[in-house]
Amino acid sequence: MLTSADGVLAGLRRGSLVVDMSSISPVATERLARLVSDRGGSMLDAPVSGGEIGAVSGTLSIMVGGEAASFDRARPILEAMGNREKIVHIGKSGAGQVCKVCNQIAIGGALAGVSEALALARKAGVDAGRVRSALLGGFAASRVLEVHGERMLTGNYKPGFRTKLYQKDLRLASEAAAAHNVAIPGTAIVTQLVNSLVAKGGADLDYAALATVLFGMAGIS
Repeated sequence: MLTSADGVLAGLRRGSLVVDMSSISPVATERLARLVSDRGGSMLDAPVSGGEIGAVSGTLSIMVGGEAASFDRARPILEAMGNREKIVHIGKSGAGQVCKVCNQIAIGGALAGVSEALALARKAGVDAGRVRSALLGGFAASRVLEVHGERMLTGNYKPGFRTKLYQKDLRLASEAAAAHNVAIPGTAIVTQLVNSLVAKGGADLDYAALATVLFGMAGIS
């Protein structure tokens, strides 16, 4: 914790660099960065994407907010965890967190789209595995279709990224959108699908299990 009685701020030395790699509110991040600055330090918000696979392999995508000089200082540490080409300085404090919620918004649309496509293929009596293979060769190709499409076909929802964490990120996305008066109706629908999955006991499944909600709505086991 940064602000608790025995937290980071309590022992912060002038010139220290704080790198927060959690996914939290962009507004809260800006407030924390100011507190660090008031103590003579600097702070980067550096949320990640890539899930358990990226963490284990050291190929995470890292989106960073904060001062450019602090970013340059932290780069060797970040490169130990992420792919050099995927470590991007987005902008001012909070910009990394904004980028992360944008990432989760984009993934949500893709998860829902892939789920619906596979549901339709299955309900129409078409081999959904072959449909996925064909789609991977065209403009519909994506990492979501490649990785999570495979999960949806095999029913393997062992968590790489738990649904309850994605639910939290969607809440942050909604809060950020509201703060900037941006309509995100597609994400609102995805949020309800995720809420339904959690209500059915799927909080600790991989978030690709969102497909099970849409499969159920289509009458597919």
